[in-house]
Amino acid sequence: MDNKDTAHSHLLSFLNAIPPVDFCCVYGSTLHSTDPGKSTMVDYILGVSDPLQWHSENLKMNADHYASWMVLLGGAKLITNIADKLGVGVHFNPYVTWNDKMLKYGVVRMHDLIQDILNWERFYLSGRLQKPVNMLVDNLDIETINSVNLRAAMSAALLLLPPKFTEEDLYAKICSLSYMGDVRMLFAEDRNKDCGLPVTHSHISFLPPTVRSQMGMKIGKKKVISESGKVGNGNELGFGSREEAAKCMQKALRRTVMVSSARQAVSGLLTVGGVKAARYLTSKMCKAWRSWTRT
Repeated sequence: MDNKDTAHSHLLSFLNAIPPVDFCCVYGSTLHSTDPGKSTMVDYILGVSDPLQWHSENLKMNADHYASWMVLLGGAKLITNIADKLGVGVHFNPYVTWNDKMLKYGVVRMHDLIQDILNWERFYLSGRLQKPVNMLVDNLDIETINSVNLRAAMSAALLLLPPKFTEEDLYAKICSLSYMGDVRMLFAEDRNKDCGLPVTHSHISFLPPTVRSQMGMKIGKKKVISESGKVGNGNELGFGSREEAAKCMQKALRRTVMVSSARQAVSGLLTVGGVKAARYLTSKMCKAWRSWTRT
């Protein structure tokens, strides 16, 4: 068994310690670590059919994964309600120690995961699935469904890029989409030139219906959704230039990301407890600082 197979088996073995899931993937920097021995948190996304039932079972197996006050005051029902009503449908358990590794796993309802992949309503997990991931369990063929998400991300990136760009530029722009609401990204402006309205309209047509609807509302098209229930394509939205369309899409995505990230941040502060929340926030701030100092 080579190193790749060993790493895959190790990642998969964590699933033996939790209730069954319908979907599981690993994402983040751990997939690209150049030092396997380095202490890096492994990030999982777990998709389940019924989060309430799943958390109920997991509390019996791994109560120490959760903030103690949530276990005492409401258990699985409280955990699920906070994720659904305050957060964006995902509950994260960070700083879980297992087999001498530090883990973080987010639990999401499969229906919500699929809707976010297809429509970008929250643009939270869909953004993570636009980047490289290692799918360990895929009972509902999310990999195929995610092709719609990837195609939409490609179109969004092409709208934002200048006429001439490299393959690296394209991948970097795709990866940056889900960070548009991050304050670190607010100071970066793209200088786009008009590459032709037919091409622009084609790119817009591959964006999710929710995004096209938001773009239409921003330019005053109050009736973007037709009687048939389909959202208008690029032509119907009536953009006069590629730059106008790109800026409108940026605003729509930025607002979605900001709202979702803010909701999830508040949910996370409540669910993981003060000490873990402070630790996690400090870690994120350190990563942000390192990214700035390298530029």
